[in-house]
Parts: sequence; structure tokens; C-alpha cells
Amino acid sequence: MLDKALTGSKKYWTLVIILLGISGVGVFTYLHQLKTGLGITGMSRDVSWGFYISQFTFLVGGAASAVMLVIPYYLHHYKKFSKIVILGEFLAVASVTMCMLFIFVDMGQPMRIANVFLYPTPNSILFWDATVLSGYLVLNIVIGWATLHAEKKGTSPASWVKPLIYLSIPWAISIHTVTAFLYAGLPGRHFWLTAIMAARFLASAFSGGPALLIILALIVRKYTKFDPGKEPIQAVGKIVAYAMSVNVFFILLEVFTAFYSNIPGHMHSFEYLFVGIEGHSKLVPLMWTSVILAAVSLFLLIPPGFRKNESILVFACITVFISLWIDKGFGLVIGGFIPNHFGTVTEYWPTIPETLITLGIWSIGFLVLTILYQVTVSVREELGTAKSEY
Repeated sequence: MLDKALTGSKKYWTLVIILLGISGVGVFTYLHQLKTGLGITGMSRDVSWGFYISQFTFLVGGAASAVMLVIPYYLHHYKKFSKIVILGEFLAVASVTMCMLFIFVDMGQPMRIANVFLYPTPNSILFWDATVLSGYLVLNIVIGWATLHAEKKGTSPASWVKPLIYLSIPWAISIHTVTAFLYAGLPGRHFWLTAIMAARFLASAFSGGPALLIILALIVRKYTKFDPGKEPIQAVGKIVAYAMSVNVFFILLEVFTAFYSNIPGHMHSFEYLFVGIEGHSKLVPLMWTSVILAAVSLFLLIPPGFRKNESILVFACITVFISLWIDKGFGLVIGGFIPNHFGTVTEYWPTIPETLITLGIWSIGFLVLTILYQVTVSVREELGTAKSEY
């Protein structure tokens, strides 16, 4: 079926060329980083995790788009997800691919990645995170490809696929949980030392991943002959609304715990993020933007009348995506390092090379996604299932 990725419209090839160009710039900049070292980034002794790990943390949530469709479709036989579940699985493939690439560039030397598997350390959370991520990537590639291939042939998927589907459900939960443990397992960082860190990861993932899926599904409907269906998109919209509500509730729990209990280490990070400390306030505008967008998204998603309007729904999903990208792509990671253990503030902001490498990885992920979606749409168009009855 890969041959279908070599055929497409002019818009498809234009997008592919643009993504290849941006990816090339990112690869070239990474080679410069490989030669010069991580000194070209904005990271320092005090802020040792920066833009790369922030993007990895955020993109883990993109993989949730698959499991939030797999559970209703396979466990509860919600057949209306039949056309959209494959889009979720391939979005998970692209998201996990980007996650692993961000870890790769953050490690500095490629051999350090190899050492994680050549000399495994079972008591290291990083080892388990790399294991669950690579395993989830393989699961979604195999499940998605086998399902699409069976659909193309007009048959049911092979019997060995269903156990893999059921395995992918707890595996999806594990990638968020283990990633959260990377933070919650560090006793010296009070901002991350919370029992609900894994729950926060899951709530943000179950809102951010499906929100991106809705945006992509509507783009697919607009620019191709394949219609994922109106009812499935509305159902996913409900998931986004409930998950985002829980995510905001969890953040408010953290704020209450920090300030009511008067925990200095926890309070200072919140103070830096939202009001600044001693004139240091680089992230304050971003964090308040995230708060405002989160409030707007809830206002638009919770009332069914607003959510049923697809124009409002897509705008709400965009606000969810940007709000969570700021919260997990800046606030969560950077806030945990500021102030340091001596009360000193060392601010962080990504450098131009760091930004170019990040854009390159995002472009690689969207290139993978574009190719997989092109194959999916081509197969669906061949089968004459272009338009949904819903």
C-alpha cells in the first residue's frame, strides 16, 4: 500500500515538499549541534531540560488520540468510530515518532540512546520510558497497517491483531504514567513532586490528543473525498470537553495545595510562572495566555449547542491544543527548575538553533502523518467509502 504515498494531488506534493524542506533545515542544524554540543541551546546548569523535553512531554499526549477511540470502538462496540479510529492510530504513530526524536536530540550523543538498550538499567525510569514508547510505536504501526490492509482486501483483520489491540490500551496508559514518573520521581523538585502528576498527564493527553484529531479529521474532510463522519467527530468533542474540564480541575488542586499549605518550593514555581520573581517574568505572558485559552475552550466545549457547531468546535479544539502546548510545552518543565535550590532565578528561552531543530522534528512528524493519511484516504476512496451517512 505504500505505493499510494507516491500518488497524490498537487496540494499533497506541495505539503510534502514544504515539510521536507523544514525537516532538512532541522537536520542540518542538528548536525551543527552534534558537532558543537548542547551549548547552542538555551539550557544551562540550572535549567537542564528545555524545549526538547518540553515538546516530548506535550507530544506524549498526542498518542492518546488512538486509545480514546480504541476503547469505545473495540471494547464497547461503538461502530461509529470505524472510520476515524485509523486516523487516531496513525496520529499516535506520528506523535510517538516525534517523542523519540526529541529524546534523541536532547541526549546529545546518539550512542547515549543506544546505551539505554545495550546496558539497561531496570531501576531507571528513563529506560522504562524508552521501552514503553518504542513498544507503543510498534503496536500502532502494526495494528493500523494490518487493519487498513484487511479493509483494502475486504476482509476482517487477522485473529492475531485483536490481542495486540487489547494490549495497546494499558500500554497507552503506561506511556503517560511512566513519563509522569520521570518528574514525580524527583524529590528535589517540589513543583513536580505530586501524587496526581500521572493523572494530570492523562487528563491533558485525553483532551489534547483528541482535540488535534478533530482538527485533522476536519482538514481531511475538507481537502479529500473521505468523510470521517459528523457523529464520530461530535463524540470525540465530548471526550475533549470532559477531559479538559478534569485537566483544569487538577491544576486548580495543585494551586490550592501549594498556597493553602504554604509550601515554599511549590509556591515559588507558580509565582514565577504567573507573576514573576524579582523582575524575572519571561513566561508570565505565555502562562496567562494558556489560562485564558483554557477558559475559552471550556466555555465553548461544555454547552452542547456550541459544541455541535463544527466551526465553534474546531476553534475550541485549537484553543485546547495551544493552551496545553503552552502549559506542558513550557510551564510544566521550565517551572520545575525555577527557582533553583538556592533560590536563584536562571531564566530559560529556546535559542534559534534549538527552535529550528524543534521545527524540523515537528515537520518530520507531520510528514509521517501526511504520508499515512494519504495512504488511508486513497484506500477509503478506492473502497467507495468516501462519504459518511452521518
